[in-house]
Amino acid sequence: MAEEGQNSNKVQDLPKVLVLGPPTCFATLEPLYSHKFHFLNPKPLDLSLQHFITAHNHHASSITAILCSTSYSISADVLRLLPSLRLVVTASIGTDHIDLNECHRRGIKVAAAGGTFSEDVADMAIALLIDVMTKISAADRLLRTRNRCSGFWDFPLGFKLSGKRIGIVGLGKIGMEVAKRLESFGCIILYHSRHQKAAVSYPFCSTVLELAITCNALVVCCALNEQTKHIINREVLLALGKEGFIVNVGRGGLIDEKQLVKCLMESKIGGAGLDVFENEPHVPEELFTMNNVVLSPHCATFTAESMTNLCELVGGNFEAFFSNKPLISPVSEFG
Repeated sequence: MAEEGQNSNKVQDLPKVLVLGPPTCFATLEPLYSHKFHFLNPKPLDLSLQHFITAHNHHASSITAILCSTSYSISADVLRLLPSLRLVVTASIGTDHIDLNECHRRGIKVAAAGGTFSEDVADMAIALLIDVMTKISAADRLLRTRNRCSGFWDFPLGFKLSGKRIGIVGLGKIGMEVAKRLESFGCIILYHSRHQKAAVSYPFCSTVLELAITCNALVVCCALNEQTKHIINREVLLALGKEGFIVNVGRGGLIDEKQLVKCLMESKIGGAGLDVFENEPHVPEELFTMNNVVLSPHCATFTAESMTNLCELVGGNFEAFFSNKPLISPVSEFG
């Protein structure tokens, strides 16, 4: 009993990290770093943050760091509950679930996943693009649901990826990895970003509409913010055309989802490959019955390799912070 009490006291003396979400990596992260940090996770108790802090005598003033996922909004209201907070670490590339302006105002540092997922997300983008263009998932459903003894298969033609003009919306780390993979297929690559990149030889389009008019398919992988919300609207989708395809591995809000569903139902575009949705975890039911749509449950980053790398990065950021060293993957751009 005395030993248990000593262990309990040791845990209480560790730096406290409030876990909100929690992120998928937490199950792997916790046993690796529980000897260094005291993780406080309200989720199993199904309590609100305020009730959790009150009920468990975790004085808000003692919590200086948060670990969160995209499923938990780190709003100004949440930040106000934690007067001593100095660090927010998100296990994601995107930071649209964090009030960066309020963090900046209060001097709270923010760290994200950086380039940890870039290769995995790029792989998923190409997989979705090939799948929706060549109708792999549709063909799979046909064989699984149709009587195999009913005669010859009647299956519509798809499109090859090789040699196509592909527009990348957001030529950051993920966008560059997508471009690298597309080059292997002999694709002609164009892009749209906030700024033209001097070191890049790909043709730059100043608007997404221009990109859609020019290309056979769009791969959307930019960050979601006030400027990029619904950057893919009905006008862009119509410009893409009946034989045009769109893949989204960024954030669901980058596409006007209602207009996307409408354009698909009206056969105004060729198809869509979607790993993200505007109101996750809700997915429009109309998409489930469409053979020209490939769906993925926001799992582009769910690889064993990524989880290992992410745990090391997240743990490393906390170690750096509590040792008064620079963060490994700081978010430098605030709103």
